[in-house]
Amino acid sequence: MNWSDAAVPAASAGPIEKVLYEVKKTIVGQDMLLERLIVAVLARGHILVEGVPGLAKTLAVKSLATAIGGDFHRVQFTPDLVPADIVGTRVYHQPTGEFQVQLGPVFTNLLLADEINRAPAKVQSALLETMQERQVTIGRETHKLPDPFLVMATQNPIENEGVYPLPEAQVDRFMMKVVVGYPSATEEFVVVERALQPAAAIQRIIDPETLVRLQQQTDQVYVDPSLIEFAVQLAHASRDPARIGLGDLSRYVTFGASPRSSISLVLAARALAFVRGREYVVPEDLTDLAVDVLRHRLVLSYEALSDEVTPDVILQKILANLAVPEPAGRGR
Repeated sequence: MNWSDAAVPAASAGPIEKVLYEVKKTIVGQDMLLERLIVAVLARGHILVEGVPGLAKTLAVKSLATAIGGDFHRVQFTPDLVPADIVGTRVYHQPTGEFQVQLGPVFTNLLLADEINRAPAKVQSALLETMQERQVTIGRETHKLPDPFLVMATQNPIENEGVYPLPEAQVDRFMMKVVVGYPSATEEFVVVERALQPAAAIQRIIDPETLVRLQQQTDQVYVDPSLIEFAVQLAHASRDPARIGLGDLSRYVTFGASPRSSISLVLAARALAFVRGREYVVPEDLTDLAVDVLRHRLVLSYEALSDEVTPDVILQKILANLAVPEPAGRGR
């Protein structure tokens, strides 16, 4: 049975299609990026987008934020940024003689961390508590962030002046890392053609309350236990490739994917199934997202760097050697 073709009508996914249609007014191509952004939004996960300059990474995030509605803040990361610029700080109020808390730009629904690798580790780490706990501690007070709250970060992989690698602890907080490539010649022609005209205005399609309801509906998508087992086996294989007959890859992997990767893969696959109009997850939902969910969680050895072996290559080989399950049914 071809599970990818056995779609169950899901009228609730209609608003998502309208959001994508609205974003497409300004974005040409990049279907995979837009799909991953929507998946991250529905799965309550943060997303890291990597690509060379000029590929509309920032524009895609801004357009999506406008179509979704709610509060949107953009922080341009620079080497002179300090943590207080992100999360907020205590400010002395002279007339009252008291310190008052001034909240930072993270108190929003959608936070665009633009060129996040331009800030040093101390600033990047300021996002750790916000991304994991969805709260900020300033002084002795803890402040809850709005719901929904999502971080969409971009980074430039080609520069080495004034950039800092993201700490592994923070990278692991991102549900997915999406690598954006160059457009095709036809797509680039449309991009240039659109640039000769005034930019299309993006309309708000949904509001934060509607988004929360869509997230709750996504939570109801059924995941067969065999698919959960597949996600766990994939994470384990990334730590010890020899267990699935890929011992030659072991020398390339210093640390494999964390247990958070298994959770993220299942949650993301559930959101992808919802976007594709199904009430249950199929194996293709997992395999389509596996590389995006795991690539940034692998820590490779120096031997891998010298042999030009990338996380994508390792994950593709693991997926090819790992048996994909066939769930017995889609009901609970």
